[in-house]
Amino acid sequence: MTNKELVVRALNNQPVERVPVGFWFHFLPQEDKADALKDPAVFERNIAGHRKFIERFRPDLVKIMSDGFFRYPAVGEIAGIHDLAKLQAVDAGCEWVQKQVSLVKQVVSLQADTCYFYNVFGPATTLKFLLGQDALLRYIKTDFALVSEALKRVAAGLAAQAERAVVQGGADGVYLSVQNPDSTAISDEDYRRYIYPADKIVLDAANRVSENNILHICGYAGCRNRLPAWTDYRAKAYNWAVGVEGVPLAEGKKLFDGNAVIGGFANTAQSVLYKGAKAEIEAETERLLRGAGTTGIILGADCTLPLDISFERLEWVRTKAAALDASRTGNDRVS
Repeated sequence: MTNKELVVRALNNQPVERVPVGFWFHFLPQEDKADALKDPAVFERNIAGHRKFIERFRPDLVKIMSDGFFRYPAVGEIAGIHDLAKLQAVDAGCEWVQKQVSLVKQVVSLQADTCYFYNVFGPATTLKFLLGQDALLRYIKTDFALVSEALKRVAAGLAAQAERAVVQGGADGVYLSVQNPDSTAISDEDYRRYIYPADKIVLDAANRVSENNILHICGYAGCRNRLPAWTDYRAKAYNWAVGVEGVPLAEGKKLFDGNAVIGGFANTAQSVLYKGAKAEIEAETERLLRGAGTTGIILGADCTLPLDISFERLEWVRTKAAALDASRTGNDRVS
């Protein structure tokens, strides 16, 4: 069974010969500030990072990182809330989109028979990268409706980004990263009213061109997201910060209507995956699979891993998961 067949079966809740493993990284320092359109070296470093990871680890699936393309194109500086009018929907043929198509094509060519998912940030996160979180929250408090309209225009451009990554770039789907930028300031109800419509524009576009999209509910830096707020976001698989939210894989799988789930491991430099002994990592792998079963499960992490982690540690997870699968009895649980 190829890596691609293995992952597709897991995504579709079909029995697998071993549980697939999926981890990912940002390959650039200060990836949110790098600009691949202004600096071609940024683009090449991102490709090189993917190549190194793929050649050394031979991953079951690849999340293609959009490092160098975090900054959505704006016409002029955004110095105040009314400058949000400078944010318009970009065309699928623009340089920002087409350079990402080239990125996807080049990474997809690195390893055959593998599922590739392109990273696309949700509109609110995209706007946060442009403005900074403090300014975004200040604008939201000033005029949430005006910000919501800007988010919809940005979403139309992100929809083009997602569609072209699949249709032209050859990705199998997108990895859509969404997040409530501050759940203490933005209620679920306000998110639903003002931000969800923009998210839906992007997710609907992705679902039109692929049935294999992943929703990532980002818990970066401890950001909390109340998971029930995201249950009607339609995707093939769901990934969230298990450690931050306190929602294990099995519970999340039920919450997301039995769909496939990805994750389980914490992703920080204090985590067992980063600093634990081999036996500890193997024990955590077994604990996760005993709790969640092996159908519709892809082992991974809450979010991106530190780039300096040894790939050997990821292999310990994969090898242990394969050994546990080999020891299964007739049911779906590890024996």
